Amino acid sequence: MISFVKKITLAACLLGAGNVLVNAQPTYSFIQKISLPTGEGKWDYLKMDGERERLFVSHFDRVHVIDLKTNKQIGEITGLKGVHGIGLAKDLNKGYITNGTDNTVTVFDYNTFNVLQTIPVTGKKPDAILYDKSTKQVFVFNNGSGNAVVINAVTDKVVGSVEMGGAPEFAVSNEKGSLFNNNEDTNEIFEIDAKTFKIKNKYSVAPAGGVPTGLAYDAGSNRLFSVCRKPQALVVMDASTGKIVQSLPIGGGVDAVVYEKDLKLIMTSNGEGNVTIIHQDSPDTYSVVQTLTTRPGLKTMVHRGTTHRIYLSGADYQADGKTPAPGTFGVFVYGPQTRQ
Repeated sequence: MISFVKKITLAACLLGAGNVLVNAQPTYSFIQKISLPTGEGKWDYLKMDGERERLFVSHFDRVHVIDLKTNKQIGEITGLKGVHGIGLAKDLNKGYITNGTDNTVTVFDYNTFNVLQTIPVTGKKPDAILYDKSTKQVFVFNNGSGNAVVINAVTDKVVGSVEMGGAPEFAVSNEKGSLFNNNEDTNEIFEIDAKTFKIKNKYSVAPAGGVPTGLAYDAGSNRLFSVCRKPQALVVMDASTGKIVQSLPIGGGVDAVVYEKDLKLIMTSNGEGNVTIIHQDSPDTYSVVQTLTTRPGLKTMVHRGTTHRIYLSGADYQADGKTPAPGTFGVFVYGPQTRQ
């Protein structure tokens, strides 16, 4: 038998080892800028394809396609109208782009980047877009008319709609039949049945957070991560019940959030010029571990799981602080260094 003293010593050693693992957090820092000088105007979502090592970057009238093996542009999808979101139906070799200016969705060939067709949608300002692989349907969220249009990705025909009201924003799927969508006007997260197009639940982010923009999901713990403005906070929510398990302060002007499952990190891109990095200590316990300085205006972001790097798009500004300076647009890359 192990003596009482030996048991205490063994427990202390195990506890110490656990603390080392918990405290070994990565420190993120700037790596490089991928310059994309063609095209002018504003930017919105980025879309990561880690499997094929491609990054799709929205830029007003075009989408840039970057090869992540070389960090060079390998294509452009042009002639677009106020680009917002990008969805990928890789199993069908197609992609979808929302055009907020003329209320359409552009369908393109994933291999050649050639435009296949343009689909008019019923609604105003199509914004976020999500491909649900289980149903082979594309959900287009109209930020200006409070509804989502559903497109059959096999036929590229509109097959239904979801009426939500308010201003739909980011959306995620639990890949089990439910979609979750932030609503900026109602300060709620909507749960949508991907097959019936019905609203299953509405979960408020208030008073912990204000206007919800970006949304991420951890399938392992069934947690939603909603980033909010006014008040600015990360709201952690149980996706099954809508219970808010914790809220944490973040930077101002937030737009996007990602969940890095291997490192157990939630990262929020804040337009004021920083990224708030939060560690998931447990499904119900979270702590801020770093505020990464970026640049003003870098508010949209994606991450790449294999390298744990994050990618934020943006440009320099002219003297007014609002107008992008010509030829300065690009993607800013940040990555981790391990510290003890």
